[in-house]
Amino acid sequence: MSAPATATATATAPRAVAHRTRGTTHGPITRLMSPADLGQVLKPFIFLDLVHFQPGAAQQGFGMHPHSGIATVTFLTEGDVRYEDSTGQAGLLPAGGVEWMRAGNGVWHTGAPVGDAPGLGFQLWVALPAALENAPAHSQYLAPELVPHIGPVRVLMGHYGPAHSPVAAPEGMTYLSVQLARGERWTYTPPAGHTVAWAAVATGALAAGETISAGELVAFEPSGQSIEFVATEATRFVLGSAVPHPHELVMGTYSVHTSQAALQQGTTEIRRIAGQLRQAGRLR
Repeated sequence: MSAPATATATATAPRAVAHRTRGTTHGPITRLMSPADLGQVLKPFIFLDLVHFQPGAAQQGFGMHPHSGIATVTFLTEGDVRYEDSTGQAGLLPAGGVEWMRAGNGVWHTGAPVGDAPGLGFQLWVALPAALENAPAHSQYLAPELVPHIGPVRVLMGHYGPAHSPVAAPEGMTYLSVQLARGERWTYTPPAGHTVAWAAVATGALAAGETISAGELVAFEPSGQSIEFVATEATRFVLGSAVPHPHELVMGTYSVHTSQAALQQGTTEIRRIAGQLRQAGRLR
């Protein structure tokens, strides 16, 4: 007589952390990712800056400067930023709002903190697909109340569950801001095909198979597996997931494209816009 079968429960191993970094800090900016390092692993996400402005400190703004081939996404949980760009947009981005700047074929923009409050948040750069890398520049500025949220999640780009960001980003990318109380648990299940995934902590600390502390970025192993986070203290962090960018990163001084020809086209447009800005007295 054979022995009865014994039921066993198989625990799913957490999605492994493949890379972690604290980046390099210059003044109020900590660059956690660039195309020279984790941007190659996590593309279309290619730059990530953790921004921490202090009231009254000097030289915390960004002078008028150009981009092409990429888009930037700026989101601060604390502090307000003034902005201006060569598409004609100018104004104030309050804490909790989102700036989407698709540089496309070329754009110039500037920004600086305003007021007496400290500033804390992230600026993300994403590589655009070939169909958009030389498209006309386009910018969107979302007030905090226009940023969709569901539970602890604010949807900065892409979608999460039924919540969709109004940002006109290419398909295949999701970017979320998450705020968890101490002990709170949250599981992220990426959309189909989103094998790229990373998280960066602004404040607090998380457990996601391994500990992730404030000021750290971790890249997860490529897969479609869910990621479970537990806040070991009150925590704010951002998370990105995407379909992998299929192109090489061809870099200029302020630009990232998919080919030398596309980069040259963007460089030409940046120079043309610079001439217009100088004539208008907006660029020295």
